[in-house]
Amino acid sequence: MIKLAVDMIVSYEQGIVLIERKNPPYGWALPGGKHEEGETLEQTAIRELKEETNLGVTELKQFHVYSDPKRDPRWHGISVVFICKAKGELKPQSDAKNITIINLKKLDDWKDKLAFDHYKILNDYKKVCGSE
Repeated sequence: MIKLAVDMIVSYEQGIVLIERKNPPYGWALPGGKHEEGETLEQTAIRELKEETNLGVTELKQFHVYSDPKRDPRWHGISVVFICKAKGELKPQSDAKNITIINLKKLDDWKDKLAFDHYKILNDYKKVCGSE
């Protein structure tokens, strides 16, 4: 079964937001989650960001779709990735054990800590949008 999800590259305070996952697969990840029936992908992105980081979306733009069947060890997951800007008080919620902000200039330091294909996603973003 194929599952549809969203991930967000969130610009916040001169960096990119990462969450440390409470549940397997463990590691640091972009905020995001499974799409629910009855939602648009944009609504999923807004809901997931609030549920995991307590942030509200101020700008949202689709970046790319990632569909490698091996990108998620649990199932074949297709992720629609959004670029967004956010506001509010950053604090871990629901599935987030911890939260941090990284500078993309130091992305290589995170390569072995990132879950799923999130290193690839952030590296693609860095190539297209520059390092923040």
